[in-house]
Amino acid sequence: VSLQIVPLVAKLMGNSPRYHRAESTEYSILVIGVPNVGKSSLINSLRRLHLKKGKATAVGGEPGITKAVLTRIQVCEKPLMYLVDTPGVLPPKLGDVETGMKLALCGAICDHLVGEDIMADYLLYTLNKRQQFRYVQRYGLAKACDDIEPVLRRVALAQGRTQKVKVLTGTGNVNVTMLSYPAAAYEFLRDFRAGHLGRVTLD
Repeated sequence: VSLQIVPLVAKLMGNSPRYHRAESTEYSILVIGVPNVGKSSLINSLRRLHLKKGKATAVGGEPGITKAVLTRIQVCEKPLMYLVDTPGVLPPKLGDVETGMKLALCGAICDHLVGEDIMADYLLYTLNKRQQFRYVQRYGLAKACDDIEPVLRRVALAQGRTQKVKVLTGTGNVNVTMLSYPAAAYEFLRDFRAGHLGRVTLD
């Protein structure tokens, strides 16, 4: 796909009457889209492919890595082409709660804004609804279930997600190691995004 992008853009721009009125023969293109779909990764990929250069813009697995419109980044010499990276954009108001949850599961909304525990519960509901039970084997569950608590318990045990909690007793303070359900919820979401729980289409 990356091989086809530059020639396609050059063809579209070359056929544009607006482009022919410009004095400059270089291409400047703005890359836009919802958060966390790979805009920065696309720019870096094109730059590596056509210029044999390293990445020019930071990427990450969470939304919000790109925080501002950056300077132009050259991705090709012939034709001379620059791309401008932009922060992800979403509509100011989402249609309904379920749409927001789907966007959050895909990583378009920061996890902490929704709550990893709420997202994990919705993810389990979604997997069961679509008959995607790979999580049962992955986490060593006896069978599929609708309750997120035993799933997160198994995730925490499998991944070693624990936390030390100070307990105040009559004889003094005691440090107790407990399973970390927030960390387990994050692992559950990360496994889903990495494809470890099956190929699931949310729409």
